[in-house]
Amino acid sequence: MTYIAYVLVVIAVFFAMEWVAWATHRYIMHGLLWFLHRDHHQPHEGKLEKNDWFAIIFSIPSIGSFLLGKLWSNPWLYCIGLGILLYGIAYFFVHDIIVHQRVRWFTRTRSRYVKQLRWAHKMHHKHLGKENGESFGFLFVEKKYRDKIERDEQLQQKNTGK
Repeated sequence: MTYIAYVLVVIAVFFAMEWVAWATHRYIMHGLLWFLHRDHHQPHEGKLEKNDWFAIIFSIPSIGSFLLGKLWSNPWLYCIGLGILLYGIAYFFVHDIIVHQRVRWFTRTRSRYVKQLRWAHKMHHKHLGKENGESFGFLFVEKKYRDKIERDEQLQQKNTGK
């Protein structure tokens, strides 16, 4: 029974991280730490960005949870660290590989979810400054972006006669 509780904590932390990521993106990355995030909204040369420092910054709570879990023999801290780590992996996969295509995989996907993610992120990046932003989440797409893709698909079906 305890293992089920551990798994539930990992899952809960994973989903809570979307809110943490949203709030951090909205208020920290587009606020106090804009100087690190700015280049992510601007054209630039090279593969790396100052924005990539956030991967290291965001790994600190996960690493800290693992270390404290070991030091204090506390498996609950391991679960928290694992939930954060799994969210970080999902974030990297979705944001860097699927959305920004820093690795050229899934370039021709027809997935509605991927289309929604890409559109929401495109709307986020249309703002080149830190003000007036929108769509700060990473894995979950707001309803208005889901609806837009659904309307596009319906229009495409109507136009192609399918």
